[in-house]
Amino acid sequence: MFQNRAEALALALPAAVFAALVFLLPVIVLLSEGFRIDGGWTLGAYTDFFSESLNRTVFLRTFRLGLEVTAVSTVIGYAAAFAIVNLPPKGKGRMIGLITLPLMISPVARTYAWIVILGRTGIVNQAIQGLGLSNGPLRLLFTETAVFIGLLQLFLPLMILSLISALENMPKDAIPAARVLGANWFQVFWKVILPLTREGLVVGGTLVFTGSLTAYITPAVLGGSKVLMLETLLYQQVSVANNFVSASVIAFMLIVMSFAANILLKRLATARNKR
Repeated sequence: MFQNRAEALALALPAAVFAALVFLLPVIVLLSEGFRIDGGWTLGAYTDFFSESLNRTVFLRTFRLGLEVTAVSTVIGYAAAFAIVNLPPKGKGRMIGLITLPLMISPVARTYAWIVILGRTGIVNQAIQGLGLSNGPLRLLFTETAVFIGLLQLFLPLMILSLISALENMPKDAIPAARVLGANWFQVFWKVILPLTREGLVVGGTLVFTGSLTAYITPAVLGGSKVLMLETLLYQQVSVANNFVSASVIAFMLIVMSFAANILLKRLATARNKR
């Protein structure tokens, strides 16, 4: 299409400069605030951040919930994706449509729906009291469980769609061949399905883990001030405490954890494939 490499680079240069100025430069400026104190470069902001027990608790909670949501969505995602892929074309299209439908609804509306479900007079508490399992309503909102359920419902479709795409690209005779050779279903999954769908798992795992780390609406609504996450803590540092240095530290940690998750998943998938 282009006569030489220089011509192609010249045409791409304006877009690259625009992206750098609009997207990259603000991020660099924001992140640099966490390393600059009184005009000097230091890691003092990070040591001060982790010296407070509340910040350590919030960091570990965010990381743990991200891992839990990713792990559970992987298990459910593989089961759902495998079942959907084996449906007839008409049924497969309907199921994919149902999975995609929640993505078209605002996360705010989807999160507030859980207030109706998990509230003191919600469906879950009414069912528990109706079955005689409790004499009064349980406190289900503003707990880690509520945040976990909200995040799982929010990002599970992304994992399922990623795994559906990976399973559809897998050779159709791979599973029957493994079964003929005597492999049980666990061996089929561990030695055949998992290596052949590693790319879908990497994409889905990165989307779910990163989304769980950076989600704000769901932890703020379902967790409130009792279950702080890094995103809600970042909001408090900016809007309430006006502490942009601490906010920069949190933003840097979120970016690092997101990139680290993607790199780790790729390395695990590559190592598994080599074995």
